[in-house]
Formats: sequence, C-alpha cells, structure tokens
Amino acid sequence: MSYIVILCANPQAGPLTPADAAHAVDLCAGMHPNWLAERQAMEFITQILPDRAAVQAALDHKAVDIFVTKFRGRRKAVLVADMDSTIVTTETLDEIAAYAGIKDQIAEITRRSMNGELDFPSALRERVAMLKNLPLTALEQTWATTKFCPGARELVTTMKSFGATTALVSGGFTYFTARVAAELGFDEHRSNTLLDDGTSLTGEVAEPILDKDAKLTALNELAAARGVKLQATLAVGDGANDLPMLTAAGLGIAYYAKPIVAAQVQNRIEHTDLTSLLFAQGYPASAFKGAES
Repeated sequence: MSYIVILCANPQAGPLTPADAAHAVDLCAGMHPNWLAERQAMEFITQILPDRAAVQAALDHKAVDIFVTKFRGRRKAVLVADMDSTIVTTETLDEIAAYAGIKDQIAEITRRSMNGELDFPSALRERVAMLKNLPLTALEQTWATTKFCPGARELVTTMKSFGATTALVSGGFTYFTARVAAELGFDEHRSNTLLDDGTSLTGEVAEPILDKDAKLTALNELAAARGVKLQATLAVGDGANDLPMLTAAGLGIAYYAKPIVAAQVQNRIEHTDLTSLLFAQGYPASAFKGAES
C-alpha cells in the first residue's frame, strides 16, 4: 500500500527547509517529493507507514504538522466541520455566559464536556439553564466579537470551488451556525436551537440535542446524499463529541484538540492553521481560494 506523507510548517515559527524535507524523505524511504508551498508544505510517497515521532525528531522537533493519508482518493467530496474552537476561535456558549457574569463557571463545564468527562447533552442543558432570562442582545454582542480561525475561509471556499459539499455541524447554536455558514459559504449547517420568549432566553434548548451521535449521522447522511463512501469525506473538530465523526471519516483531522481527542486521532493540527487540511488533500497553495487581502 502507498501512503502520502505531508509536512506543514508554521511559517511564523520557522520555515520547512529543503534539508528538513530531505531528512524526512530519507527516513521514510520516500519517493517523488513535491512542494505544495515553498518552505511551508511538501509531500512525498512512501510504501511504509511512517513513524511520526521519528519524523518529528528528524525535523529537530520543529513546529511542523505531519499528516499521513492513503495514496488514492485524497481529495474529499464532503467536508464536515465543527464550529466552536475549530471554525471560530471561541466557545460561543462561554462567550454568551460572559454577559451573565458566569463565563468562568460555564467555561469549566464546557472544558470537562469537550474532554469527555461529562455527558454532552446533560452538560448542554445545565449550561443553557444557567442563562435563563438573559436578554437576546447578548447573542448579538457575542456574534459581533466572534472571529474565524485562520484558514477557515480558504478551506471552505477552496473545497467548494473544486466541487465539494461543505457542512457546519455543531453542538453549538443555530444563531451562530447560520451566520458562520452564510459568511464563509458552507452549503448547510446543523446545530442546536436556543429557545427564547422574544426578548430573553428561556433557559431551554430544543430537543433532540445534536450530540456526537448526531454528528456521525450527519457525516453519513451527507456522504449518502452526495453518493460517496465515507472514505471520500473529511471531518475536522476538537472535542470529544467530534470523535465518532473524526474516526469514521476518510480523513479525520483534530484541530488543536482536547487531550481525549489528541490521544485517538493520528492526523492533528497542532502548529499550523486550517489551510493544512487543503495541503493534506494535495492542494497546492496556488490553488487556494478565498484569501482575504
């Protein structure tokens, strides 16, 4: 079986040099090295499954993310992305809680939930209940300060330009996923719905709650609708409720993941940005779309 090894460097932390690339190629008995972005990303073919730790050591433990994919079917037809701390930089529920003066309290529950220490639906209901009577203006203010993770726009725009279906599937809320999807161009979004009385939150979330099983269901449904197997899907996320879809996807990539996720997902972004998902599929930087000037 042939594998593709992709090396992606964080330019701000230091370039990927030709010497670095040569060390990795030699270590893996690699062939056909190809630069996807000068001094930033390169790939090569190998017949052996690489030892990532050994490759990292050969690179003098530079800030380089290492991805390993199969040779065939690299470019994926479906992208399913988590939202909070993946496409946007924050946990939006924690940011809403700041307007109720309980951000730290809710953030701790979020942290434990995202690391798999708490049942996600129960933890979500508990946190939303703590926001009862919070004015809806808190949602508007939270959205006004929400920022996208670096590379998010390029990821979605580039994959769409090459014909992929893109979906935002989140345990967060439709108030935000609808806006993120519209801004970045996702084909669809799925998430939970905060209930309100027209002026304030009621402290309830609509049932059923979109959890880890619903994320996996979404991945399967989107693949079926596109007429492709799961091997042709790409999933990205950071928390425990992303694990089922990350492990089921043809290419699952953990993005600055919680410990429980990092321990179970081999392909991880730990130093670079979301454009590395494009490099991992073999897109050269010259093919990227959507970069802001």
